[in-house]
Amino acid sequence: MPPSLEISSITDLRVLVHGLIVTSTPTASSKSPYVFNNILSMYARCGSLKDARDLFDHMPQRNVVTYNALISSYSSFSRLGIMVFQLLARLQDKRLVPNASIFTSLLQASSTLKNWTLGSVIHAQCLKILNFSSNVRIQTSLLGMYSNCGDLDRAIKVFRCMDHKDSFAWDSLILGHIENGELRQSFYLFKAMLKTDVSPTRFTYSILLSACSRLRDYHTGKLLHAQLIISAVNADLPLHNALLDMYCNCGDTIMAFNIFKRIDNPDSISCNSMISGYAENGDGENAMRMFVEFARRSLGQPDEYTFAAVISATSAFPSGYYGKPLHAQVAKTGLASSTYVGSTLLAMYFCNKDPESAQKIFYSAFHKDLVMWTDTIAGHCGIGDTDGSLRFFHGMFRNGMDFDSFTLSAVLNACAEGATLRQGEVVHCLVVKKGYGSEMSVCGNLVDMYAKNGDLRSSKLVFSLATEPDLKCWNALLGGYGYHGQPEDAFTTFNEMINGLEPDEVTFLSLLSTCSHCGLVSKAKHFWNCMKERGINPGLKHYSSMIALLSRAGLLEEVEEIIITQESSFGDHHHHLLLLLQLEDGTVKETRRKMKDMEIEKDPGFSWLEGMGNKTNVFSSSDVSHPQKGMIEAVLQALLETMTDAGAGEFDLACP
Repeated sequence: MPPSLEISSITDLRVLVHGLIVTSTPTASSKSPYVFNNILSMYARCGSLKDARDLFDHMPQRNVVTYNALISSYSSFSRLGIMVFQLLARLQDKRLVPNASIFTSLLQASSTLKNWTLGSVIHAQCLKILNFSSNVRIQTSLLGMYSNCGDLDRAIKVFRCMDHKDSFAWDSLILGHIENGELRQSFYLFKAMLKTDVSPTRFTYSILLSACSRLRDYHTGKLLHAQLIISAVNADLPLHNALLDMYCNCGDTIMAFNIFKRIDNPDSISCNSMISGYAENGDGENAMRMFVEFARRSLGQPDEYTFAAVISATSAFPSGYYGKPLHAQVAKTGLASSTYVGSTLLAMYFCNKDPESAQKIFYSAFHKDLVMWTDTIAGHCGIGDTDGSLRFFHGMFRNGMDFDSFTLSAVLNACAEGATLRQGEVVHCLVVKKGYGSEMSVCGNLVDMYAKNGDLRSSKLVFSLATEPDLKCWNALLGGYGYHGQPEDAFTTFNEMINGLEPDEVTFLSLLSTCSHCGLVSKAKHFWNCMKERGINPGLKHYSSMIALLSRAGLLEEVEEIIITQESSFGDHHHHLLLLLQLEDGTVKETRRKMKDMEIEKDPGFSWLEGMGNKTNVFSSSDVSHPQKGMIEAVLQALLETMTDAGAGEFDLACP
């Protein structure tokens, strides 16, 4: 080929072909739209919409085929949807009549724009101009348009009027129900489809498995899998991935892995589904193995979703085991700036009680979104640094960040754990101002915050204003009555709650703690049995409350029986319960010695005192680092001398 004809891209080729056609066409034919229509279609099909439009605007003559070529190319793009209808107006101004292909493109544009009004106008014009009762393509486009615009009733009417319902029509109706949240109805449509002579396609199974995944409907998902096996459908990679996603979301990672092994060439979506499934089930080891498999198969560079899933799955392990190597890999692949990955790294470091590393992630993030701020606030609260939570919340204000109900819930939780009533009241004002008072997640935190700060009256008031309190609200109120030593109110509240809601393990933990604090042995046994009757297995905290209560009541034989008979349920924690028994039995010094020998650390007790200027003073046992230590000890010494003089006995200021 001569140098003057060398081409470097497909664009050059299109321009070259265009030039050759124009220069080789006779002058008489150059005015005919036939040649130009073919060139315009070439540009449109190759995605050169600007060139197609330039040619359209300079054509000496245009016919219906000309308009159809441009309209059909525009109809797939939502940003160009309005231009489709502008072209329709120009076509009608020229007194040209749209054909079936143009109407199909117009309905597709209406569907892309989700514009029911435009779609129904086009429907009316179809009825006026065309007899489309036998045109399956227009009928299916109508069905898809109404489904995409949320008008399922009209979509069903169109479907029922169709003489020939092919698999595409069935798939459009099923998909429309899924995308509009009518997931159960989509399964009924599938059953109706099976009764016809139309066979489900791979796309049919894929969208239905997606619905099962969203619903976490394991039973229906397995039935669909069985139907797929007995059908003649040959599963491709997207269908295998849909099966993987369904089983992973439903918690059956064993079956998901069996499917994964049968995929000849799994892609990054396959591996991401498996990693996310393991993460959901708390299986960090297998999530990490799958991540290694991802790299071994050279499936491309792990994306932010892959890293987020595997970091989340391995957060429970010591950070040096998996977390820090994964963090290094994130930095190596250039994803350190991703807020999505950054949030999971934050959670991982907070889970490992490493706030310094978490803060480095936060401060190094180029864009700190709302999720990252909220995770940082919640993370500090989770490790007991409620002052840090409030400090970051104030930082949000200084940086002009807005906040949502999740942020407010995290801050209220910090106010509850940190016993900062005044700060909690300020946050309550923000809740009301932002209109989040009706959200039950925030309501539950408000009830809990007031109860833990000693203001039970406000706690009950917030609860009474909730229109439909959820389980979290009820549990918060139950816990509040327990903190304040009002067991009868707690029991009455429980009886009211079970009329409409099913209690969970948190509910019974609150009840057992209340009984433990008030020494109500028979009531505690009643709730213990009630919990088991409802199929809730006691956890370590339930056993701890029960053992503390029975020990204080002198029922040590019953405690010993619980620990011995249930030892397998406690795992590595049965030693902790035996030590708790000794503590309750009064052998404190001996117990502390044994705890030290067994390298068991006891979380220190903390006290909070909210002072002037919203400053909270935190005191912990055996801690003598407070900057005003000398003044505090002098005041305490004066109080002790006054108590001794009053005949209260001898006291020792020394820390235990």
